[in-house]
Amino acid sequence: MFGRQAKLRQLLQILPLQQRQQICVASTASAGKIEAASECQRPRPYNTIPKVSKAQFLLYMLPGGRYYKKEFPYVMLDLHKRLGTLYRVPGILGKEEYLLTNDPAHFEQVVRVEGPWPERQGKSIMDFHRSQYRKDFYQGIEGIISTDGEMWAKFRFTVNPVMMQPKIVRLYYQKLSNVNKEFIQRIREIRDRHTFEVPENFEEEINRWTLESVSVVALDKQLGLINKNRNDPQLRKLFDSINQYFALAAKIELRPSFWRFLPSPQFKRAMQALDNIQEVSGNFVNEALERLKHDPTEKPEHEKSVLEKLLKIDKKIATVMAMDMIMAGVDTTTSAVTGCLLSIAKNPEKQAKLREEVLRILPNKDSDFTEASINNMPYLRACIKESLRFFPLIPGNSRVIKSDIVLNGYQIPKETAVIMTSQGLHMDDQYFPRSKEFLPERWLRQTKEQSTESKCPNALKPSNPFIYLPFGFGPRMCIGKRIVEMELELGIARLIRNFYIEFNHSTEKAFKSQLISVPNIPLQFKFMDVEY
Repeated sequence: MFGRQAKLRQLLQILPLQQRQQICVASTASAGKIEAASECQRPRPYNTIPKVSKAQFLLYMLPGGRYYKKEFPYVMLDLHKRLGTLYRVPGILGKEEYLLTNDPAHFEQVVRVEGPWPERQGKSIMDFHRSQYRKDFYQGIEGIISTDGEMWAKFRFTVNPVMMQPKIVRLYYQKLSNVNKEFIQRIREIRDRHTFEVPENFEEEINRWTLESVSVVALDKQLGLINKNRNDPQLRKLFDSINQYFALAAKIELRPSFWRFLPSPQFKRAMQALDNIQEVSGNFVNEALERLKHDPTEKPEHEKSVLEKLLKIDKKIATVMAMDMIMAGVDTTTSAVTGCLLSIAKNPEKQAKLREEVLRILPNKDSDFTEASINNMPYLRACIKESLRFFPLIPGNSRVIKSDIVLNGYQIPKETAVIMTSQGLHMDDQYFPRSKEFLPERWLRQTKEQSTESKCPNALKPSNPFIYLPFGFGPRMCIGKRIVEMELELGIARLIRNFYIEFNHSTEKAFKSQLISVPNIPLQFKFMDVEY
């Protein structure tokens, strides 16, 4: 009986209002269904959900205010403590109102009604740049980062067969292996001869490594960023502009801003940064297109690169997709690599276990990966997953719901913008047992023997699968997920095979929150050679 009531409650929360009322009528028609009748009470109106007033929220954000210069995750966590699981943040200066929740049960309800063309927030600046400021360049083909609706769907579904194909990663094992070997050699050149620590600006070296890796996929070419072209002014402009854009966009998107009414200095700098990214990455793409144009080699379809396959579809689509990969694939991958290295360095027993697995796959330091070998590294993937829990790239996900739903007994109308904040929950024992410990084992599948012996599933796994979505969910899941995972797996494995990694410094406030989390401390890792 109680199981049926629980299922009814879950169903009622997800279904649109009309269908929910129909079930309620049927459930309460028979005698004795008191619990069902209780569940079917009319939801409270949306406008009764706790809310911060516009005046109060604006004062909080101004100099001297409660949230002045505070990062977005801090603001959201503080508001959750003060207002509860579900609350509203007002729309200020042209922004729409947001509904925020930190309940994983709500996350599932929201994404279940995201519709076939999911919408998300936090991209208005890039949307303006592509749809209005530089519409002469994009000509209605604006990629997938900044768009929503039919425009997003048309572009996404055009490139999906190329970007999401599992077999596509096979083409890049050898090329990425070459990039990783260059990075290993670079570490040996720049580390201190006595302490084996790399310089404080090691983040730039990781940036070069990640952009070189992205260029292999996006442009089908190495740019020589790690060794040959270190002083290229165009590359410096690209690095600086990407970093500047993420920093500016966080202030403009997440805080009150006048840019919709009057172009502010921040807005102008953001437009210039996006112009620079468009210019430099566009030049790289054009060079790649010219190279392919004059290449007489006719490859079989299964050997063609991402860029070549997209060019067969449309040149403009190929150009914009390559630019999106370059822009979105540098800082995000750098942060993911940094978080994984910090986690491994601070947990030497886990590092040793990972090295045992890597040694079975790479008996020699210069051994190359194959599809079979990389698929046989479950502990490596578990370490990466656990590091993304410890150091998440984003504080949560957002959606505009496309059907009425009920959350916490409140009626939530369709077209409501909902932000699902999960970052604080990753370190909560209620959702992740032993949450403060780095435990890759929580992500491993149990063997049949282990399952039989314990007679229960992995007790370390998260209590709700929707609490951990580092690459998003559904149709709007990160289109570069397979490629990013490949870069991380090949790169981390190569580093572990060659070095014992330590970090003998504090990791407090290791990251700061912009649109994504970015390193916030000097990355003076210690790399000592593995001699066998």
